[in-house]
Parts: sequence; C-alpha cells; structure tokens
Amino acid sequence: MLERVVIVGASLAGLRCAEALRRLDFAGRLVLVGAEPRVPYDRPPLSKEVLRGARDEQSLALAKPEALAALALDLRLGCTAASLDLAARAVVLESGERLGFDGLVIATGATPRRIPSPPLAGIHVLRTLDDCLRLRGELERGPRVVVVGAGFIGAEVAATCRQRGLEVTLLETLPVPMGAAIPAAIGETLAAVHRDAGVTLRCGVRVAGFAGGARVEGVRLADGTLVDADVVVVGIGVAPETRWLEGSGLPLGDGVLCDETLAAGAPGVVAAGDVARWHNPLFGESMRIEHWTNAVEQAGAAAERLLAGPAAGKPFAPVPFVWSDQYDRKIQMAGRARPQDEMCVVHGSLAERRFVALFGRAGRLVGALAMNRPRQLVGYRKQIREGHRFEEAVAEAEAAGSRSS
Repeated sequence: MLERVVIVGASLAGLRCAEALRRLDFAGRLVLVGAEPRVPYDRPPLSKEVLRGARDEQSLALAKPEALAALALDLRLGCTAASLDLAARAVVLESGERLGFDGLVIATGATPRRIPSPPLAGIHVLRTLDDCLRLRGELERGPRVVVVGAGFIGAEVAATCRQRGLEVTLLETLPVPMGAAIPAAIGETLAAVHRDAGVTLRCGVRVAGFAGGARVEGVRLADGTLVDADVVVVGIGVAPETRWLEGSGLPLGDGVLCDETLAAGAPGVVAAGDVARWHNPLFGESMRIEHWTNAVEQAGAAAERLLAGPAAGKPFAPVPFVWSDQYDRKIQMAGRARPQDEMCVVHGSLAERRFVALFGRAGRLVGALAMNRPRQLVGYRKQIREGHRFEEAVAEAEAAGSRSS
C-alpha cells in the first residue's frame, strides 16, 4: 500500500496524474513539485492566442481553485528537484529538503534547445508563460522577427507573428517545414501556406550564429548570409529534463527509459509526459512524445501502473495524436508517420489545402494527417489502433468517396 507519492513536474502530465491517483482512491499524502511558481497551466495556447494577445494568462489554469483544493495536494511551486536518492527513496530539492516517497512519478517535461551564443537581448525560446509574456512584450514594438526552426512551435510562432502584422522570416534546416515527420509533398503544401501569408520561408539553410552588440541584430547563416532581425525566436526542439536524475541509477537515454507499462527502472517509480521514453507495443518501437494528448493519456496510465504494482501493470499502447493551428489551417496527425512511408491522399487534395492523407508501412496503416478535415481523422485513428491494412483503408476511403459523389 502506497502512503506517500511524490510527483515531480507540475504541468499537464503531473497534474493529470495527481487527479487520476485521487480518482483511483489513493488517499495518502500526495506531493506535487513544480519548478515554476505558477499553478499548473495549459501550454498550447502560448504560441497562438496568448502570443497574439487574444487570450489572457488567467484563463490558462488547468484546474479551478476549488478543484485543485479538492485534490488535497502538498503543492510545492517554485521548487526544483536537484537529485534523486533511490536508496533512501527521497527526492532532494535544490533547497536541500528531502521528500520521502513510496511512489514516484517523474513528469519533469522538457527544456528548449538553444543555439550557442554570447548573451544577446532579443533572442527568445517559447516554453513557459514567462517566455511568452517576454516575447509578446517585444512584439508590441513592431520588430522584424526571425524564427529558427519550422517544426510545430516555430511554424505556429511564425504564423502568429504574421497575424500580428509583423515582418517574419522562417528558417529551416530541412527541405520543407515539419520535414522530420511528413513527406515532402505535404511539407511543400505547408510551405505554400506560410509564403502565401507573407512569411519569408528559407528551407535547407543552417544557422551559424547571431550578430549584434548588446542586442541581436541578425541571424548569420552557414553560407555567410546575414538575415536582419530585431527579435529572434529559436524553435529547434526540446531536450527531456533528466539532468536531476543523472547518477540516480535510473536508465536514461533521450528521456527516462520505461518499459511498456511506464515503469521507470526502479520499484514504485513511473514516468509520464514529455520526459518519458517507453516501448509502445502497438508500433513495436520506443518513442517519446511531446504533445498534449499523450501527456493526458500517459498520466492516467502512469497512475494506474503506480497503484497496481509490478505484477499487474498494463501496456500503454496509444495511437499518438497531435494538432497544430496555423492561420486558418488546422493540421492534425494520428499515428506514427515517417517521411519515407507510402502515402495516399484519400479525401480532398493538397492543392485545395483541405485533405486527409494516409500513411502505410510494411502493408499496415500507421498514420493519418488531416488539414481542415478534423472529423474524418477520428475514424482513421481507430483503424490504426485496430491494425488495419493500408491498402484496405485506402480502398475503403475511395469507395466511400465514390458513393458520396
């Protein structure tokens, strides 16, 4: 029987895990440790509505005060975990305080990657609400903005800055935006969306550094070109926050390494959210997912695993799901697509920028991507979960299209 559970990480996965533990009748002491001095809040709006000025920060709380109080948490905000003493079953905070536990949930998320540079004002990353508010304050002055990285965050920030009427240049190392996850044809469609909105998009370029004195004045490319900038936003991905676990004895490698039940390599220790790398038996591969839906689903599964104990853990085998809003385009992805997968557009067309594309690998349906067709994606997520064949899914979609035409 667990009597003391410590959750390290007070963002989406951490809070949802606390809620799940109480829902599953855990009545013991529950400590939630968060490095930020704020109550848990929602991050996806930061790169969109909040940065645009269309939503205030008070609306971001993930739980109302009365709901948070009902969880009876020992809430430790503004506290950073410094290390983990597995032998003593204790989390050590930077203050030196030791939090003993019977069960531990690691939900420390991730930290934005940065480009090495001397300290220059005007260079930003976007992960926290404070990051967003600092950047938004700079955007009020109408600067020229350069965004480095055309993944989800970079593309969303570029879109938001254009919606604010700013001059925006978007730089990407790969040949197309989001090129690590989607085929070139869809990447070119996304590129056209940004260019039509007025973004100067440059793909296949590498950033070598920044120019400026006390403040950034430009981004220097590897070929020597200087791209003028008053504000730079670096969106080149994140690194799982595992530094505090080094030397603890837990297995680490681009995240906390977990088995298929989210057990993290020591009795009574599980992980959830951006920091967790686990074996997903549905796809037969190890994965670490940095998106909202996974954090919610994984938090519930981690709570169940912690309370069930080692003998009764169930595999966590979801179909990953992620979305991105850019201008008037809603992009949604289900499954685990790769650029080299077989692809077929089964609804709409790339030309009209309203479509559903299916992805196959080794004969199996492994992914689906929709642009402005949200309802149709739901069915394909179910088909991926059920292991449908790629050719059968394409044939069914084509037959349904013929019947409706």
